[in-house]
Amino acid sequence: MDITRTTVPGVGVVHHFLTRGGQRFGVLLDQTGLRSLLLYGPDDPDAPVQRIQLDHDEADQIAEVLHSAPIADRLASLERRLAELHGGSA
Repeated sequence: MDITRTTVPGVGVVHHFLTRGGQRFGVLLDQTGLRSLLLYGPDDPDAPVQRIQLDHDEADQIAEVLHSAPIADRLASLERRLAELHGGSA
């Protein structure tokens, strides 16, 4: 996946994603901290055809779903690794 980051003066930062299949979407982090998903059509790669604004908790929920492993599993793995580094076991 190709990922680019663009600062839009007066708006915020947009992260554009281009999948291997050629689909394009973006995540806008505006100056107030809100996030929006930007969906692009094939006609104009610079103008989103849809914008989905997300509250903070909604963005967190989507991020959790997109992770390859839940936060609890990743945390448990990190705790096991830390215990191993300190010579103990978990």
